[in-house]
Amino acid sequence: MNLPLLLQFLAMTDELRSREEAIPEFVRLLERYGFDHHVVVRQPKPNEDVRRLLLSERAPREWLDLYIAKKYIAIDPTMRYLGHAQRGFRWREALAAFRSDPHRRRMERMMAEARRHGLLDGYIFPVHGRRGLLGAVSVGGRPVDLSPVEITLFDAIAEKLFWKLLEWSDPVVRDELVSRVEVQLTRREMEALNYLAEGKTSNEISKILEISNHTVDWYMNGIQEKLKARNRHHTVALAFRLGLIS
Repeated sequence: MNLPLLLQFLAMTDELRSREEAIPEFVRLLERYGFDHHVVVRQPKPNEDVRRLLLSERAPREWLDLYIAKKYIAIDPTMRYLGHAQRGFRWREALAAFRSDPHRRRMERMMAEARRHGLLDGYIFPVHGRRGLLGAVSVGGRPVDLSPVEITLFDAIAEKLFWKLLEWSDPVVRDELVSRVEVQLTRREMEALNYLAEGKTSNEISKILEISNHTVDWYMNGIQEKLKARNRHHTVALAFRLGLIS
């Protein structure tokens, strides 16, 4: 355990002025902890080109090419588990969470191929913002055992490093992600939205709120219009992403 090393890096992140300063310092920190590789990435969609979202990476080139060519992003257990995680976790913990998943065998093949490229184990740290999960910092290589305190400090480092790199690489996107969510919903709309997120139908919501089905649909149409959503499923997804419901 080397807590002073983590605390020192955490303190110095505010003083870093460029990517060229930050990345070498981060790499030195990881090397002293025994990690050989890292990836800092914005949260991708299943069919999105991961390379366009990379903020920093030091990983085996052949592995990155293979990962992209085989579209592992769609089934990568570490990336899928990020949506449920509030703190950093070990790669193998994510695989254990998908024991009955229909893509389990493909996940296992992916992890086996990663090990063949030197990625024996590691940790991934989610980065959240106003709009939900925004990205992640993954570190790995040789197996390293982190204590709960070290994981907490790496979580803080990951968040600071992510925002710094995003600010230097694409300040427009960074400003968009930190901007306030300007969606004004009435109390009744918020109530209806929360019940919709629980899977309730218009008829069920109308009974709970003691209003007509027509009024519930009127609320839903208003919410959809304010969120610029295509349908009710999209409405709920956007509401979660914007932090309107949890």
